[in-house]
Amino acid sequence: MDGVITQAEEKMLKALEAMEKRFMNVRAGRANPSVLDGIKVSYYGSDTPLIQLATISVPEARVLSIKPFDRSSIGNIEKAIFEANIGLTPNNNGETITLNFPALTEERRLEYVKQVKVMVEEARIVLRNIRQDSNNSIKKLELSEDEQDRGMEEVQNLINEYNKKIDEKLKAKEQELLTI
Repeated sequence: MDGVITQAEEKMLKALEAMEKRFMNVRAGRANPSVLDGIKVSYYGSDTPLIQLATISVPEARVLSIKPFDRSSIGNIEKAIFEANIGLTPNNNGETITLNFPALTEERRLEYVKQVKVMVEEARIVLRNIRQDSNNSIKKLELSEDEQDRGMEEVQNLINEYNKKIDEKLKAKEQELLTI
């Protein structure tokens, strides 16, 4: 039974980490290099992660600077950023690409909060599925009814703990998004 509970906790932790990773892509008007994480650039015929082709820095709060290691790839990097549809227009000066993050309107901030709440609900669904799988695994073990109940209660306590963590992350992200 301990193995089932340990496995459930590992899965819950992964669900929480996945949600946090998705939160990184919801920008709060500040420059964050993680918005470029999923971008792949066509470089000598193969799709290469942008992070492997350039140095990414944040010279100002609302500006990202991308300096390619190989100047000849700057056009491909610019094209990849544009096609990634991340809501930012790349500015190419021949040596570096800059991305300016516009200040967010109140309407846009509220839209981002809604997106974050959808992500939170998806994480909660994952937790409920983990609870169901764990409870089914506990029922399959040949345990007394009291031991089964105790095991299911432990799983429920884990769920409560992780839901509390999700609520804290949501509150922090909402605060970040709504702060001007």
